[in-house]
Amino acid sequence: MRLSLVFVLVMLFNTATSTQPTSLTFTDQLPDNDLLVLGVYQEGELGTLGQQLDAQGDISHAIQATAFEGKAKSSQLIPAPKGSDFKQILLIGLGEKEAKHSDLEWQNIGGQAIQDAVEAFKKAPVFAFDVSDAAVLANLAYGAKLGSYYFDKYYTDSERHKRQKNIVMFSEGADSTSTIYNSTWEPVANAIYLTRNISNEPANVIYPQSFVDTWTGHFKGMNKIKIKTYDEKDMVKKGMGAIYGVGKGSSRQPRMMVVEYMGGKKGDAPVVVVGKGITFDTGGISLKNPKNMWNMKFDMSGAAAAMGTLYALAGQNAEVNLVAIAALAENMPSATAQRPGDVVTSMSGKTIQIRSTDAEGRLVLADAIHYGDIKYDPALLIDLATLTGSVGRALGKDFSGMFTRHDDLVADFIDAGKNSGDEVWQLPLNDNHFKAIENDVADVMNSGPDAPGASAGAAFIGAFVREDTQWVHFDIAGVAWGSNAQPHNASPGASGYGVRLLNDYILNKYLK
Repeated sequence: MRLSLVFVLVMLFNTATSTQPTSLTFTDQLPDNDLLVLGVYQEGELGTLGQQLDAQGDISHAIQATAFEGKAKSSQLIPAPKGSDFKQILLIGLGEKEAKHSDLEWQNIGGQAIQDAVEAFKKAPVFAFDVSDAAVLANLAYGAKLGSYYFDKYYTDSERHKRQKNIVMFSEGADSTSTIYNSTWEPVANAIYLTRNISNEPANVIYPQSFVDTWTGHFKGMNKIKIKTYDEKDMVKKGMGAIYGVGKGSSRQPRMMVVEYMGGKKGDAPVVVVGKGITFDTGGISLKNPKNMWNMKFDMSGAAAAMGTLYALAGQNAEVNLVAIAALAENMPSATAQRPGDVVTSMSGKTIQIRSTDAEGRLVLADAIHYGDIKYDPALLIDLATLTGSVGRALGKDFSGMFTRHDDLVADFIDAGKNSGDEVWQLPLNDNHFKAIENDVADVMNSGPDAPGASAGAAFIGAFVREDTQWVHFDIAGVAWGSNAQPHNASPGASGYGVRLLNDYILNKYLK
């Protein structure tokens, strides 16, 4: 009986985590299909394929009749020309033909196009953006793949399904477009898919050990990857009292997952990315308001993005050394949970008074970021965390909060945010914020200082980083998930924030 139960549980877990990224292929032959998406420039100007299909003037007439202007990201459904192999065509606006769209603008056009197509046709038709530039088409394809993402695996009603298994794109230069796309954009798109998937999963599916198991499966077969996982016994031995203290209240014990990708020169200091991985956050003894507690499954989004960033760069065979660390715990109230007022000792030796068990993310990061700092002596130390509600109230859904002691890092990250779509805004971090977390019982306290919440949280994490280490903290609490569709993400839920940002930054800073 027990063996049968274990088998069933394993099968349920495998089913629940089996969603695969949408596949995308290019062809230089228009496939047989009733439906077509066709790119149209502003003022109704058609590309090569559009002109061929418009031999009798049917498309031009439809454009005039519907007053379709071809503005970027707009769309219009029309009947297909008589005698063509299609029944319906969805026109997609590409904007002015001579306009120099950025990569991100082309990506957003592609993402909006597939969402409009699925809305119109209930499935992805053949896409013919009808542009001649292979690099532009690769960006459109990348955007379309990101925009096709939808987490609908638990819908039993097939009518509600929006996720597309396959996307086919027509291009006269299919081979060159495919080469650019597969080497540059496909690994990043797949990484974002996997990051969103694991963040969207409910907490009964993704918890510390299953997070490790899932990402270990994703990394299987990739080159230059080494994985090490620390369990609760290892944490006690290493003096990681901060992360252990958060996780000891749950029957699902904490883990720290460390993944190394050494694609650069031997001996070069790596970039280390540390992610907060609270797989579910009740607040612990300092229990949260139950009304919105359900969305605390997203509190591990930073850890997911750290792993996703490494997956993206390893998938590109990037010549860089990179380490991703996921600080994983489930924050639960129980007889074994830590209490407000408790004092714990971190791996660094610093003592921490627990003022609120709901300020747990900075605790797991205290040990993980210190480990990353002293173990790897990194060229750059980055952490990603859904840390504070105050950052969301300050910056909304448009920006993550960026904090650092090293202002020379800021401009390049701002540029990377603008280029990639994962935008950042610097918020203050100064000596007063570090003084505010000092405590009269222990060295520091994890909550309650007389200082702005997001800055105090950043200072707490920074207290466990050596001052001469180049370090950046991103508070992603406002941007890690949302309820509205975006061109790069059709699904409510996880955004995968951070993968695009760090992929762009690391490629430009260390490889160009």
